[in-house]
Amino acid sequence: MKYSDIKYYDIANGLGVRTSLFVSGCTHHCKGCFNEETWDFNYGKEFTDKTINEILKSIEPKYIRGLSLLGGEPLEPANQRALLPLLCQFKARFPQKDIWCYTGYTYETDLLAPEGRAHCEVTEALLSYIDILVDGEFKQELYDISLKFRGSQNQRVLQIHVKGCPKLFP
Repeated sequence: MKYSDIKYYDIANGLGVRTSLFVSGCTHHCKGCFNEETWDFNYGKEFTDKTINEILKSIEPKYIRGLSLLGGEPLEPANQRALLPLLCQFKARFPQKDIWCYTGYTYETDLLAPEGRAHCEVTEALLSYIDILVDGEFKQELYDISLKFRGSQNQRVLQIHVKGCPKLFP
């Protein structure tokens, strides 16, 4: 996997101060995407163990609330496989901190369903580490600047680690 950027001390992509990883590769190609260069799976730098260690080190300070995954598309199956070790190590080291993930896929149909477009052999494990999932493709015709943590009205902010079904995050 490749990634386009890592933003340290990010306050725009989740609650609190965070480290945000922007992965490369996306098949959605949403009209009006703010990050079109990341559609290319070969764009950017190689994601390595050294990258994982740098990200984890950046999250050590107490004032860092968590990690955000963006893209590109973090939940493209190839990217899921590459991100799983990072998320596993993150939760082992920082169980009190959270992971946000932004995806153009839809939680119930594309990710959870075994026949879903983005479901693969690591999807369930990967989702088990994600606390907040912002799902749904960006739709330019539904763009709304007043929305928190999302760009278009069809997108949802889901807290996926609660008893029972996921719930919409306020």
